[in-house]
Amino acid sequence: MTRTRFAARDRRPVASAVVLVAVLLILPSSLSACRDDPDDTVRIRIATGSPTAVYHAFGTSLAAILNRELPNVRAEVLVTAASVENVRLLKAGEVELGFTQADVLPAYPGPDPPVVAVARVYDDLLHLVTTAASPIRKLTDLAGRRVSIGAAGSGTEITVNRLLTVAGLDDAGLHRVQLGLDDSVSALRRGEIDAFFFSGGLPVRAVVQFVEDTPARLVDLGEWTVPLRRGNREVYVPRDIPRSVYGMDPVTAVANPNYLLVRADLPEDLVRQVTRLLMERRAELAEAHPAAGRISARSAIATPPLPLHPGAAEYYRDSKP
Repeated sequence: MTRTRFAARDRRPVASAVVLVAVLLILPSSLSACRDDPDDTVRIRIATGSPTAVYHAFGTSLAAILNRELPNVRAEVLVTAASVENVRLLKAGEVELGFTQADVLPAYPGPDPPVVAVARVYDDLLHLVTTAASPIRKLTDLAGRRVSIGAAGSGTEITVNRLLTVAGLDDAGLHRVQLGLDDSVSALRRGEIDAFFFSGGLPVRAVVQFVEDTPARLVDLGEWTVPLRRGNREVYVPRDIPRSVYGMDPVTAVANPNYLLVRADLPEDLVRQVTRLLMERRAELAEAHPAAGRISARSAIATPPLPLHPGAAEYYRDSKP
């Protein structure tokens, strides 16, 4: 990867037309070669999640911003199973950026972790969705039911398995099905499962689409936040899902923070510019999904247990959030 200076595009005119003409006469082939030389192109692969979830909308908008405003950068988005797979891809060097829930990270990452943070971006809320006619009205009603706990390799799966354990449902005859968000919605609509979990920022587009044509209900999970905090790392907090989000009765969900992560070996200049655009283009990111616009300059630096990348830390220090 070329360690160039990744400043924003400079549109100031050249001071002397004579100098410009001379350069163009002497090095026309060189300029063309630089434009097409793959060694001068910095590839940024962003690991996201389901195409109908927040990570993907956020990542797609961020990629468009990076491609537009950073020279020699080619950003692209990868559809993944989400948090757990994203962290694995980062550690393997197969992507440069990725989103994850905080609760999938190790409590003690050790010295010089290969993956570090750019920012805390927003909170994920754990949804438990069922049909309006379902007898499932509280978490313990899942005993003996077929329930999607999220895709293998997702943060949803991690959080749900912990939740079911603290609720005493491990030996309750609950049949766990590992489906991604879109497949979970389809399976519930067809009656193949009784409910599904999904952890995402508000609103989750697939849930919005589901309730538009299917009478549905959210199950309140608020009472389980404290048991989850006792048995696991203290990242879980209660957050309300108001009626205005999905048009359903309001409930309290279990929430935990989301981070945008980066490989530790990326150049400081590049990560500083990514961080700058992440913060300065919040309004544009919010157009892709409201959750992406909820980034706070003050809360962005709260990324335990991972440290900030030096380039991100430099940006926050200089901008004094």
